[in-house]
Amino acid sequence: MWKAGFKWMFLIVGTMIGAGYASGRELWQFFGHESGLAILLFTILFSVSCYVVLQISYKSQSTHYLPVLQMIVGKKLSFLYDGMIIVYLFTTTVIMLAGSGATWHAFSFPDWWGITAIVLPLIGVFIWDIKGVLSLNSFILPLLITGLLATLLIFSFHQQLSFIPDISKQRNWTAAFPFTALNILPLIAVLGAIGNEMKGRGEIWIASVGSGVVLGVISYVYNNSLVQISEEVLLYEIPLFAILKNYPYIMFLFISVLLWLAIFTTAVSGTLGLVTRVRDKLHYPLWVLATVLVLLMVPLTRIGFSTLIEYLYPLYGVLNLYVLSCIIVYPIVNRYKIE
Repeated sequence: MWKAGFKWMFLIVGTMIGAGYASGRELWQFFGHESGLAILLFTILFSVSCYVVLQISYKSQSTHYLPVLQMIVGKKLSFLYDGMIIVYLFTTTVIMLAGSGATWHAFSFPDWWGITAIVLPLIGVFIWDIKGVLSLNSFILPLLITGLLATLLIFSFHQQLSFIPDISKQRNWTAAFPFTALNILPLIAVLGAIGNEMKGRGEIWIASVGSGVVLGVISYVYNNSLVQISEEVLLYEIPLFAILKNYPYIMFLFISVLLWLAIFTTAVSGTLGLVTRVRDKLHYPLWVLATVLVLLMVPLTRIGFSTLIEYLYPLYGVLNLYVLSCIIVYPIVNRYKIE
């Protein structure tokens, strides 16, 4: 139970911690000053959302997200949100590819080197189907979480930052809702593909609470660090590099590798949601479908990493508020169905 629970937890965290999140750009877009309460609310909302989506996926034994989506928003609206999920997963995976290019560009390499470096293994991991994706996350995510959190804590202690928020200054608490909503669609898309892989409700609790706590802690420490260098964040396409500017080059290199791994895991999760959705209709191996999708994405990476996040993420955050509200009230309306 614990092993399976951690496996799903790593899948959830890997879906969340991508180019936008790990770089700090996504957190800064929504949170920033006076956001301690917002991050606490996000932790609670995210854990509840994971629990509900996993429960529905488990009960329906789903192999892709559409049955789960229909249970949450109804069959009529599921058509609309199905299209939104496809567009969302496609565009956010493009953001991951662009993020890989931006990471390599920080070392004075051409962007296309970084894009090529993520495209090839992204296609390769699907040769082993869904098991390849799960094995990848179980290996990479513990290293990623430990490395990112350790870096942020070292910076916080070095700068003597306080972790205690000012309760009287929490005006940005409403940011919790669009930020959680932003991540609902990929959550449904990825968790909807593993319903038939789950064996019991215990692993659902472990995955839901564990992922919420891990992301909540990292989000708070990360945002607290960015607030201290808020004037410098604007000068960097990847805010994490503003934190690392006075560190030794080896530290900069290590975090860049972690950032790239975060980008890669989310690109894999987004592609997983897309290829499992169309597999029933096209009947091709997952790696073939992944190859076609990725080749369609590559030309769109020229738009730019920060530009894509600046406009697309807030838009999706607002559009997904209805889905979030449906998930929150689902246990109340259907309390006997999920027991």
